[in-house]
Amino acid sequence: MSSLSLDTALRLPAPEVEALFQGRSILAMPRSFLDVGKLFALYPTDVSGNLLPVEQQYCSGFLTIAKNTISQLHPEGVIIKAWARCELCQIIDKSESLELLSPLTIWTIEALQQIIAKRSYIFLAYLRVYLLLLPEPLVMSADSQGQFVALPKAISVTDISPILSDTVFSQRRHQLENRIPPLHPELEELQSQVAQIAITNPKAKNLNHHIQAFLGWVSNPPKKLSDTDLSWIKTINDLATATTGGNYERGTAFEQIVHKSLKFLGFELDPNAKGGAGGMDLYCTKPYPLVGECKAGQGLGAMAVQELIRLGGTHLGTDHFLGAVKLVIGPGEPSKPLLKAAHEWKVSIINPMTLQELVELQATYPGSVNLIELKAYLEAGQIDSKIDEYVQTVKKNIKMRSHIVQLVKKHLETTNFENAGIEGLHGAYVHSNPPQSLQDREMHEILIELSSPLAGYLGRKKGSDWRTDRFYYLRDLIVKD
Repeated sequence: MSSLSLDTALRLPAPEVEALFQGRSILAMPRSFLDVGKLFALYPTDVSGNLLPVEQQYCSGFLTIAKNTISQLHPEGVIIKAWARCELCQIIDKSESLELLSPLTIWTIEALQQIIAKRSYIFLAYLRVYLLLLPEPLVMSADSQGQFVALPKAISVTDISPILSDTVFSQRRHQLENRIPPLHPELEELQSQVAQIAITNPKAKNLNHHIQAFLGWVSNPPKKLSDTDLSWIKTINDLATATTGGNYERGTAFEQIVHKSLKFLGFELDPNAKGGAGGMDLYCTKPYPLVGECKAGQGLGAMAVQELIRLGGTHLGTDHFLGAVKLVIGPGEPSKPLLKAAHEWKVSIINPMTLQELVELQATYPGSVNLIELKAYLEAGQIDSKIDEYVQTVKKNIKMRSHIVQLVKKHLETTNFENAGIEGLHGAYVHSNPPQSLQDREMHEILIELSSPLAGYLGRKKGSDWRTDRFYYLRDLIVKD
């Protein structure tokens, strides 16, 4: 980490600053040549200096973000969120193939042609962008003029918060300098559509980030749900053993949080199964039928399995009930008669704390709980130890995948390669004190998984067969203690 001083800001159209800030672009088109190594804050301004309307200036996939960014500009002041260092500045003239350049940028061919027609050339600056970490937001007047604007006072910054990692930035720069066409144009089009939805739909934001990570536009993990959003998870066991309120109130509160827990894990629940007089406490329809009985209080009770059989059989019919996974959730130790009945009717019994730990795993590593795999652990009898075995297996697999992501990252940094094949990576893995032994084909399967669009920890350049696939680093897989 190095401490640097900034005293100026570079004025750029707001959409272009936003593209740099999002990691979608590493390019700017300043009005004059920038020296390599020059540092400056990024000052978003209006687009009145553009030669064309917004619809003709920016590519269709970026247009929604551009318009949204412009709509958020305030005449009272400009908030500075990032700073940059110029890594390279090229002069583009009429000899340049704009048909090759445009698809690698946020600008249309028409926009690039207009600039060259007016000025005879384009200054194309490659910028390494960093978050501006200050105790208070840096706000500047919105009526500043000129390409460079003096900051109110010099500020100290550090390079600890790059928008893109060293590896990702190097890959992007290499692609641009050599005018290598986009590797995934269809995925870029999908991202542009998801980005439009993400502006107003929070659920789409995480998917948008994963797609961006796969494309190499971001290298930081998406923002997870806050502790406040997930605070209910810590109350699962408490609600099961609560002593306040009547039996009905305790039972209803516990049933509701069990429903919420199973839905969070990925089950699809029948909304009509909500307990009450003569009703099933819960019934999951997908990914497989699961019927359950919830017992709040100080113990499971000797009749829990019989109640499940009676209510489940009544509502589902004998064949459907017998074919479903059967589950009793409640605190305390099951009695011998209850365990006997559970084995006879193939009913699983778990403690609420076990359910809580399973939900905590899903919250910590979204998507880590595979319900199809979990089904194999839902044996007859008390199965808390079996569920714990599953949780530990998942955690072990996540740690191993995190190890592989870091291995790829360090291997590329050490060799100074842009990507690496399975032979080199497997050799590095063998000598990396690995958490478990893997054959090269097994490791390749995990590398494919980590480089899928919805994982986005690694990137992949497909070869003619699995041995010639090449992989590169995108972002860390962080393991929590």
